[in-house]
Amino acid sequence: MTAVGFIGLGNIGRPMALRLAASDLDLVVYDVAAAPVEELVAAGARAAASVAELAADVDVICVMVRDDDQVRDVLGEVLGVSGDRQTVVIHSTVATDTPGQLADVAASHGVKVVDAPVSGGPMGAAEGTLAIMVGGSDEAYAAARPALEVMGSKVVHAGPIGSGTKMKLARNLLHFVAFTAVTEAQRLAEAAGLSLKDLGDVVRHTDAITGGPGAIMYRETTAPIAQDDFWHGVFTHVADLGEKDLRFATALADELGVDVPLADLALTRLRPGLGL
Repeated sequence: MTAVGFIGLGNIGRPMALRLAASDLDLVVYDVAAAPVEELVAAGARAAASVAELAADVDVICVMVRDDDQVRDVLGEVLGVSGDRQTVVIHSTVATDTPGQLADVAASHGVKVVDAPVSGGPMGAAEGTLAIMVGGSDEAYAAARPALEVMGSKVVHAGPIGSGTKMKLARNLLHFVAFTAVTEAQRLAEAAGLSLKDLGDVVRHTDAITGGPGAIMYRETTAPIAQDDFWHGVFTHVADLGEKDLRFATALADELGVDVPLADLALTRLRPGLGL
């Protein structure tokens, strides 16, 4: 049976570790805070008194700490006691060059590293439905996979070390640009005398049906689309509808005196961005 260690029992790490505790994997946990450790022990995990004690007792070490510096500190303590069987799984979202740097250092100790940031928030962590994006060698991915599949319902091997982090950043670029677009839509709706809560209900309802922005993400390239390509007709229809509605929306914004720079930019970028 694979023995898994989990370091960092915070807002997302704690429910991730609870999923592992409920599985048939042997789980050891460590955190500087006592309360989440006690909760995990009550759920069936064993507690370690230090990172080093945890690392000496497990095969796979999941790390969900605050930032790059804390990840480096944890890895330093792991390498001080590691053998050649461990795989360190970095769940923290770090700088793009950090996973590769850490993997190089760990390799000199015979330790494998994967970067495996997650998407889905505390709710996905609690339900075991996280998307987990993994960068690393096939061997390291295979070693981490039993634990990853307990915590996430969508586990993607994105490529070599660092690829998981890059995919997470691309995903979050979409996430937070969309949040910024939401602020424009809310200002427009508010100026038009509409209920922002009702608008939010409509957005969540329809995105659950259509897939939201992910509905157009099926091509393997962003290159221009050939006229005889299936997607040319599909995306031409998307662009025609999008430009029509964006023109109406920006005209309403002008009428109401609402600044919508992202919408103005989208009107010029949508069609070429789709590859048309």
